[in-house]
Amino acid sequence: MRLQRHGVVVLCGFMLASAAWARKPGDPIKPGRNLFSTYHDIRIGEAAALQVRQRYPVVQDPFLQEYIRRIGERLAATPEARQSGFLYSFTLLNVPQVNAFALPGGPMFVFTGVMNATENEAQLAGVMAHEMSHVILRHGTHEASKAVGVQLVTTLLGAAAAAKGAAAEQLARLGLGFGANSFILHFSREAESEADLLGSHLLAEAGYNPIEMARFFEKLAATGNQGLQFFSDHPNPDNRERALETEIRALPQREYAYQTGDFARARSEALLILAGGERGRGSAVPVPLPVVPAASLQQLQSARFVLAFPSNWTANEDVRLSQWTIAPKDGLVPRSNGSPQLAYGAIAGYFSPTLGRADLGTATLELVGHLHDDRPKLQLSAAPQQRVRVDGAEAMLTALGNQSPYGAPEADILLTVVRPEGLFYLLCAAPRSTFPQLQSVFQQIVNSIRFSR
Repeated sequence: MRLQRHGVVVLCGFMLASAAWARKPGDPIKPGRNLFSTYHDIRIGEAAALQVRQRYPVVQDPFLQEYIRRIGERLAATPEARQSGFLYSFTLLNVPQVNAFALPGGPMFVFTGVMNATENEAQLAGVMAHEMSHVILRHGTHEASKAVGVQLVTTLLGAAAAAKGAAAEQLARLGLGFGANSFILHFSREAESEADLLGSHLLAEAGYNPIEMARFFEKLAATGNQGLQFFSDHPNPDNRERALETEIRALPQREYAYQTGDFARARSEALLILAGGERGRGSAVPVPLPVVPAASLQQLQSARFVLAFPSNWTANEDVRLSQWTIAPKDGLVPRSNGSPQLAYGAIAGYFSPTLGRADLGTATLELVGHLHDDRPKLQLSAAPQQRVRVDGAEAMLTALGNQSPYGAPEADILLTVVRPEGLFYLLCAAPRSTFPQLQSVFQQIVNSIRFSR
């Protein structure tokens, strides 16, 4: 049998196993044999990407999407990526799992959980370079070619050529869509090794230190459930870190100094999104929308810190508790005894740990316990804590959960900084369903904090 379509010839008896070629560290890595053309990789990827967007929420934060796109496009500008001929796209999905994947032809999707698991931009770029390498090496359709056999290829190619909507349905039924039974996202250990090695090339050429990819995978393998989430789709090759280190030593010597400088901000904004959750999910009762925060700002100037907040919000000091409540007029809901309870907004103040000048992590946990006394339903979120910097000082972001005064789930982000006067804290809170609408305001408040020297 001979099938010719879009300039591609497929012959019966074509051997589909990876070529047994001897390769030295640093040598080029070539795609394995494939029954599909690059045209069909693109069509299959387009159809599967349609299913992805229907299944997962896309992050609506323009800064984060632009940040992921900039990293991706820098990797896509490397020689191996350009020579593939694929047009890559990069999308951040609001999913807490530590995972990422790229579809045949170039669509790449990164989960917000990856941004919290990585420690620097080179590690994040390493995950993306690994996924891009699967595309360049055409691992998805290579695996499908090994699985389906020649006789089924005619049907598969016909499905790939259909209109996008119809193609998605047909390809899903045939194992080439996005799903648990898909061939295109389940790779062998050999494919994972190849993606590691080529990914190190892409990182080096883009100016990132490729050893950070090895460090991230090593860290992930030791993190229990987070590692299992990633490695369920990406089987961990034997001696992964050692193989990467050997490959990197064979690469041309370069300066690995490139960084956008936006990683810390991107990580903190991703944590805010994770704390807010998917919009509308889990709300037990209707929650009123907050008044749109004013674009203009005013300052809260206390004796020990200064911060900025929207001009249509107010700041009220509670001298007894040594804290300020910063909220819109409708952000305070009266308790049964008439005292105000925060529904939308922030609380800033100082806490004195019983252990005196405890380290940041210990002091933060003691503060959470103290806050729990007043808010019995307050609890730590599963999202990992993050180290950031505020006004040049080391700070920590901790995601919490609570029940809103409206009876719906509440999302909270706690910022803490050890200061000579005690532990400074900023607690940002809103019902989970509307937290994303206030996320940029909370980030603005955090960025504006300045301490008295």
